[in-house]
Formats: sequence, structure tokens, C-alpha cells
Amino acid sequence: MIVANFFIMDITWINHHLSSITIIILALVCTSLFAIIGSIWMISNPTGSEKMRTISARIREGASAFLWSEYQWIALVVMTISVILGYFHYDSFPLARIGNFMLGALFSCIAGIIGMWIATLSNVRTAEGARSSLAQAFSISFIGGAIMGVSVVGLALLGLSCLLAFAISGAHVVSATGASLISTSQLKVGIDILTGFALGGETVALFARVAGGIYTKAADVGADIVGKVEAGIPEDDPRNPAVIADNVGDNVGDVAGMGADLFGSYISTLLAAIVLGTEMEEINKVSKLLLPLTIGGLGLLSSLIAIGFIWMIRRRFTVTLSLEFGNLLSIILTIVGSYLVLPILIGSGHKIAIVGTLSSVDGLFYCIMIGLGVGWIVSWTSGYFTGIGKPPVNFIVRQSITGPATNLISGLGIGMISTAIPMIIFAVAIYGAYSLGEFYGVAMAGVGLMATTTMQLAMDAFGPIADNAGGIAEMGGLDKKVRERTDILDAVGNTTAAMGKGFAIASAALTSLALFASFIHIAGIQGIDLYKAPVLGGLFIGAMIPFLFSALIITSVGKAAMQMVHEVRRQFREIPGILEGKDNPQYGQCVRIATKAALLEMILPGLIALIVPTIVGNLGGAEMLAAFLAGLVVSGTAMALLQCNAGGAWDNAKKAFEKGVTVDGKKITKGSQPHQAAVVGDTVGDPLKDASGPAINILIKLSIIVALMVV
Repeated sequence: MIVANFFIMDITWINHHLSSITIIILALVCTSLFAIIGSIWMISNPTGSEKMRTISARIREGASAFLWSEYQWIALVVMTISVILGYFHYDSFPLARIGNFMLGALFSCIAGIIGMWIATLSNVRTAEGARSSLAQAFSISFIGGAIMGVSVVGLALLGLSCLLAFAISGAHVVSATGASLISTSQLKVGIDILTGFALGGETVALFARVAGGIYTKAADVGADIVGKVEAGIPEDDPRNPAVIADNVGDNVGDVAGMGADLFGSYISTLLAAIVLGTEMEEINKVSKLLLPLTIGGLGLLSSLIAIGFIWMIRRRFTVTLSLEFGNLLSIILTIVGSYLVLPILIGSGHKIAIVGTLSSVDGLFYCIMIGLGVGWIVSWTSGYFTGIGKPPVNFIVRQSITGPATNLISGLGIGMISTAIPMIIFAVAIYGAYSLGEFYGVAMAGVGLMATTTMQLAMDAFGPIADNAGGIAEMGGLDKKVRERTDILDAVGNTTAAMGKGFAIASAALTSLALFASFIHIAGIQGIDLYKAPVLGGLFIGAMIPFLFSALIITSVGKAAMQMVHEVRRQFREIPGILEGKDNPQYGQCVRIATKAALLEMILPGLIALIVPTIVGNLGGAEMLAAFLAGLVVSGTAMALLQCNAGGAWDNAKKAFEKGVTVDGKKITKGSQPHQAAVVGDTVGDPLKDASGPAINILIKLSIIVALMVV
């Protein structure tokens, strides 16, 4: 019946919503064209020498093998959850919910595969491009990241659009007078079933982030401890047995993991706004349901224009300025597009009833602007606290003069300070958006923030591609100029990666609040009474979970890194010709160790997000579960900011020494004692910024989605 309705809806209904449908379809078509044309251009670039191609092939094979093994484990988790959803179903549509859950998981896996595929094809071409110029290397690495960005967001927009269309068609009825109507009760059921799609996407994202983070940091830490600190050989030196595993980790953690992460954030944010949109008045109800998708389409189109702008100015400005201009342009274009489209979608001067509150078109526009502003400010703050040459990193550099202890103390302090501005911004944004449209306003602020996800992914993904290119240049024995150029891109990539993590944290915060509002409404909770002991208990448990979750991931990285250290030491000891360049290291053994450790260690942290909310909800009820979620969101947001920014600052403090810095009139370079102290700080910060910190975002969102299913 639903399928039939999908094809027989009145042509007048389609005409009424033609502007939204046109924007969404245009965004999807442009995405497909860009992905195809960009991939053809990127692949057409030369791949360098046979040695470079061999190294790149090893990285690609290692990344593919890891993802294949990881997805086999995740498939078992998905099947288990599907059985549980079917057995303990609480409505008349268990198969529809399970189907959406599995579809969300599948799309998230595809997002990770796309990211890995593009990155492993771009790395060797970036290294070869760096032989000619910095601009060429930047072009290839950035277009590689952009292809990933448009593909991931396009995939999310396509999936949600199709599922929402079926939900609307299932609620479409024709009155006795022949008028086309939407049944509110049937629509709510259809939208409720869509939560399975978000649950599937976030479940895969969590396991992918955790496993990818453990893999990449175990390999990175192991390679650094034995290679750079003990043996004194350069980073990405082909004599290091862990070097291939380290480069594989850049792809499975920073690229595939990030793609799955923001895919989950994107669908969860838009879905939260859609769920709250079902509470609106009947007039133009579908217009408001399509509104989040329409803003998402506008943001995607704006990002595509900004990517083209960066391409045009890449030779006239520095890499950093080009990216900053492009990011700002995507935000401005989204603001302009929203201003022009909102009156058409809703009707100029029309009031929207949202749970008893009236919000005007202007109010929703301001909510979207708030979201865009939050994303930009939090990203800028992360870039400021982690950027080379910025006061926070310079402070850590100076503190490294007296050894690793002062380096670690200063970096930890910088990470803590960096949480202040974003948390205040979140508070102000929540208050402003809520005053304009209650929690639907907060949800639309989240939609506004996520509108430029394509641009954020493009900026984030180009860094790991450049990092891989530097490794290929080092292992391939290319000229020092090539490595210098890739190092410039890598340094910028570290800052944009930190900005991307800040963006992901901001998106998680606003998305979680919108999902939390959906939870409160569905549970029928009027307020959270802190005078009740179970409520206080839930609050404390929720605040504790991010610490436990982070501890499990960091400990897992430590255990896996220890195995890697023992293996590298064994090879240096038993194959003495490695350090002399006479014998080849056993790269495959290190890849196998990292893969096995990551897959085994990802299970327990991943289960926390799925099991704990279920236990709290069943034992303490909806109000205790609400308090649990409140504690989790606030504590987790601050913890994620601290870890990501501290780790990024430590990383760039090390890179500042490698570029050469002057402290108190003395030139300090790579290999000095202060540089060794900075290497220790970077090694400590690696699991924070690339494993536990980013995974907390998904922990928060997934826990609330599970709570929605429980309630």
C-alpha cells in the first residue's frame, strides 16, 4: 500500500513541494557529477615510480584487509541487534524497523569504504604531485578529500530522502472530498520507524571509530617509541617495521572512521529535526518535514561551490588561507540560500506551532544562522588551540625546553582551557535557539551546523592523504623537497583535522540536545526532579560513562602499542640488517598485530553505548534515564574537547620543532632534547585526539538513540 501511495500521490502535492524536491534532487545530481568527474581527474594523475606504487599498494591492501575484517565483526553485532529488535518489538512494524536499522548500517559501511578507497588512491598521486609543486600536491589531496565529503553527505541525504518519502506516502490519505491529506498518527509511526536508520548508522560509526582509532594509534605509538625515540630514525623511515601499519592507520582511523562518524551525525541531526517536525500544525506539515533535508541540500550545493572556489585560488594563496576562504564562503552561501528559500517553503510571515510556541520564518532562519555560527566558532577555537605558531602551541614548545614532564603538564592545561569557549558558546546557542523555537529551534540550529559537513570532511580528509603521501615520499627515497612540501600539507592538515574534530563535537552536542528533546517528548516527562535519588544517581552515572569509555579505549591503545613495540624490537634484534638497510622488515606482521588488537578491543567500549542506557531505563525508569543522558551529554562534550585539543596541540608542538623554532634566541631543531620531549607529548596525545576523543561524540548520540528505542 505504501509503495502504491508513493506513486499515486496527487500531482498538486508534488507541485506544492516542488522547491524542496528540486533543491534536494539538484544537490544529489551535482554530488554524483562531482564525485565522478573528480575521481576521473584524480585517477588520471601520475602515480610515480614502481617503488612508490608498491608502497601505496601495501597501504591499500592493509587498509582493505582491516576494513573487511572489521565489517565482518560489525555484521555480527548488527545481526544480533536485529534479532533483539525483532524479538522485543514494541510496535506493529518490527520488520520495517529492522530493515531501516540494517540499511543505516550498510550505508555507514559504504561511507567508510568510499573514504578508504579515495584516500588510498590519492596518497601516491599526491606524493608524485609534490615533485612538481606544492599547489599540485594540495590539489590532488584536497580533491581526494572533497570526493569523500560529497560522497558521504550525498549518501546520507539520498538515504534519508528516500525513507522520508516512503514515510510520507504511507501517511498519505484522500478525504471524502478528494483532498490530499497527511494522517498525523500514521506519519508519526513512519517517522518513528526511521530511528532505526540512525541507530544503524551510529552503531557502525561507533565501532568503526573505536577500532580504527585503536588500530592507527597502536601502530603510530609503537612506531614512534621504538623508531624515533629508541632507534633515532626519522618518521616514516622504511627501516621501521611498523611504518606500513602506521600509514594504514591514517586511512582506517582518520578517513574511514571520520566518514562513518559524520555520516552518523548528519542523519541523526536531520532525523531529530524531522521527528520534532511531526509536532507541528497540520498546515504545510510536509513542508516542515522536508525543511531539514532542503537546508542539507543547500549546504551541499554551497560546499560544492566553495570547493570549486578553493580550486581556483589554490595557486594565489597559501593552503591555510585557501581553506579558510572556502570554509567561510560555504557558510555565507548557506546563509543566503536559507534566507531566500525559507519564505518559499513555509510562507512569508507564516507562524509555525511547535509544542505550544510560535516561531516565525525569521526565527527559524536565525536558528540556522546560530548553528552555522557555532560550527565556525568551535572549529576556529580548535584551530587556535592546536595551530602551529599560535600562542597555545608556542607555550607548549617553550615548556618542552625543560623536558617531557613540563611538556605534558602544559599540554594538559591547554586542553582544559580550550573547553571554556566552546562550552559557553553551546550554552548561549542553546538559549538563543530555544527562545526562537523551543527544541525544534535547537534542532534546526543543528541542521544549520551540519549543512556544511561536505566542506568540513574535505578539509579534514586531505590531511591524512598528505600524511600518507609524506610516508610514501620517505619510503620511496624521493627528494627532500617532496617531503618538505608534504610536511607543509600535513601540518595544515593537523590543524584542519583538529577543526574537523571540533566541528564533530559541536554537531554531537546540538544533535544530542535535539534527540534528547525527542526523548523527553516521547517519554512524556514534564521535568527532571533533582530531589529524587534515582534522578541524581542517573546524573552521576551518566557523567561517569565518558571517563570509563575513554579509559577503556586509551588502555586498549596502550596494550596494542605494547605488542607493537615488542614486535618492532624483536625484528631489530633478530634481523640486525634492518637498521643497516640490508634486510627488509616484516611489515605484514605489524599489520596483523594492529588488526587483531583493534578488533578485539573495540567490543567492550562499543557495548557500553548499547547496554548501559537499556539497563538504566529498565531499572530506573524514564526520568532516571533522562538524567543519565543529561550527565552523559555535558560530561562527554567537555571530555571530547579536552582530549582532541590537547592531543592536537601536543602534535603540532612536535611538528614546530621539526620545522625549526627559536626559543630565547636559540635555534632548536629536530633531534634535540626539547624535540624528544615533544615526541613524548605527541605520543601521549595520539590516543586522545584520534581514538577516545572522537569516539565520545558517537557514544553520546548512540546512547540517546538507544534510549529513544527503549522508551
